[in-house]
Amino acid sequence: MPKGMRIAGAWSWRIVAIVLALIPLGWLISQATLIVVPVLVAALLASLLMPVMNVLMIRARFPKWAALIVSLLVLFAAIAFLVWLVVNAFADGFDIDWSRLEDQWANFVVYLRESPLHVTDEQISAAIGQMIEWVESNVSNLLSQAVSVGSTAFAFLTGTLVTLFALIFYLLDGGAIWRFIVSLFPREARAAIDGAGRRGWVTIGHYVRVQIFVAFIDALGIGVGAAILGVPFAVPLAIIVFLASFVPFVGAIASGALAVLVALVYLGFWPAVIMLAIVIGVQQIESHVLQPLIMGQAVKVHPLGVVLSVSAGTLFGGIAGAVFAVPLVASAKVMVEYIASGDWRGLPDPTRAPRRPQQRRGRFVRHPTIEKANDE
Repeated sequence: MPKGMRIAGAWSWRIVAIVLALIPLGWLISQATLIVVPVLVAALLASLLMPVMNVLMIRARFPKWAALIVSLLVLFAAIAFLVWLVVNAFADGFDIDWSRLEDQWANFVVYLRESPLHVTDEQISAAIGQMIEWVESNVSNLLSQAVSVGSTAFAFLTGTLVTLFALIFYLLDGGAIWRFIVSLFPREARAAIDGAGRRGWVTIGHYVRVQIFVAFIDALGIGVGAAILGVPFAVPLAIIVFLASFVPFVGAIASGALAVLVALVYLGFWPAVIMLAIVIGVQQIESHVLQPLIMGQAVKVHPLGVVLSVSAGTLFGGIAGAVFAVPLVASAKVMVEYIASGDWRGLPDPTRAPRRPQQRRGRFVRHPTIEKANDE
């Protein structure tokens, strides 16, 4: 047997064994998305709020519980302010001039007739008839989806509560939770797991902050474009784009479609085409510049890796997979690199380290793993 064949065979059965071991894990995660997704969302929010808590406790000398309350209030106030802006902008009503909309539809039909496509009235009527027929044939599915709205709302409420409780405990006692997780591993591996996990947590924090910047650029580009064109509700549209942009790549284009629809209803066909070009341009800048380059630099992942990880996450996990793909891949990369470096060798068991600095002969002695992670 050639040596290359023996090596390929050894790698092959190991890869197959790893994949077979991951299949039941993936199945369990898919069955428990109501718990897994809120816990991951809480981790992202905790990585965002932890620096705020540290500033309040270190510089302002707030007690831990007071820093927690202030941090949560800042988060809730920011979300409430954005929601208020959207609701207040649409409070006067989303008035649609149906006669104007009919005129625009008639102009669109005339354009299709006179365009190089030479679409006839019979073809337009046939397309509309097929659409109506599809709706009628799928009315049972539409009704079943409408009936399931109640269960969806219940799932959303449950996920929100789980996220809130997980976020509170992450911020209040995240160190103890992490030490418990590390203690589940063999004693010889605890230093490696502890150092890798801390570096992965820092990477997740970098991801969240950069993602906020990317979402702001998306909202600014589409909002300014809508304002220049005179599209109504430019500010709430920009806020919707900002919130939707936390789903990489697809968020900006999906929310931008709403801006195109508003431009079509209120301004006409050609302003809607210009708005569509603005949305596509912003999305292209996000996809090919902001996400790969800025995000890749922040989380130390190659731009191609960012694109592939988001694509794979979307394929296997839908919207949730697209949101969590980059931070999971980036943190996994940093953790594997730290474990492979061997820098953790010789460090003491982190689960036995003192929680607070101990003073010996006038000097503070801290755990070496924590010191090294903080320095980096």
